[in-house]
Amino acid sequence: MNACAIIAASGIGKRMQLSDGRSKQLLEIGGLPVIYHTLRAFECASTIQEVYIATRQENIATLCAMAEAFGFSKVKGVIEGGKERQDSIRNCIRAIENEMAERESRPDIIMVHDGARPFIRPSEIDDISRLTMQYGACVPATKPKDTIKFIASDPGFFGETPDRNRLLQVQTPQSFMSALLIQAHEQAELEQWYGTDDASLVERFFPEQPVRVYETGYHNIKITTPEDIAVAEAIYRKLQAGEEMASEK
Repeated sequence: MNACAIIAASGIGKRMQLSDGRSKQLLEIGGLPVIYHTLRAFECASTIQEVYIATRQENIATLCAMAEAFGFSKVKGVIEGGKERQDSIRNCIRAIENEMAERESRPDIIMVHDGARPFIRPSEIDDISRLTMQYGACVPATKPKDTIKFIASDPGFFGETPDRNRLLQVQTPQSFMSALLIQAHEQAELEQWYGTDDASLVERFFPEQPVRVYETGYHNIKITTPEDIAVAEAIYRKLQAGEEMASEK
């Protein structure tokens, strides 16, 4: 199996309220940048051979230096992102296609992950890779803790309440056979259609393709608001304690 990962790290993080223009991926958890934890997981995942990062132009040198300093040998490219997340992913896909043309080979799988989700585990990445090979597409998700309600035609009032047992909160890494994801992005670009995630592109242009659910725990959070940093520190300490206990056995 040959799997390649794209890490989306171009967002400016408006909801993080960073007044100095820093990227939220460079905020620290446990004394290390958020993006470090993300890259480490993919570096340690046995099914991943290559990693491409989409980021803002001003962060390219920083991320290249970080990858080298920490020995993240799987990082093969740090690419300038686009206006929207989907544009950033497409830029990385083009870089992967260029590599494919030079080597006359393509990865079996392309996986897309949010750079601000630092706690995905290497074993989960490998599980998702294997399910992708089996089903063609696999997306991690978790059950919502809260009741979800639609809003009414008047947005000041609630409408109906969907069955929570049929709802899942979608996460990343979202994983697809490479030809499937490439074609979905090509078609989206042709039609100038933007989805909320990569799975939505596949759902739109390849409705016959089933997407396998992989249920994760609640640790795979996305760092979005200032409150998430405190939560992330607590998750980090818990995961570290678990790793230390495992190493002592």
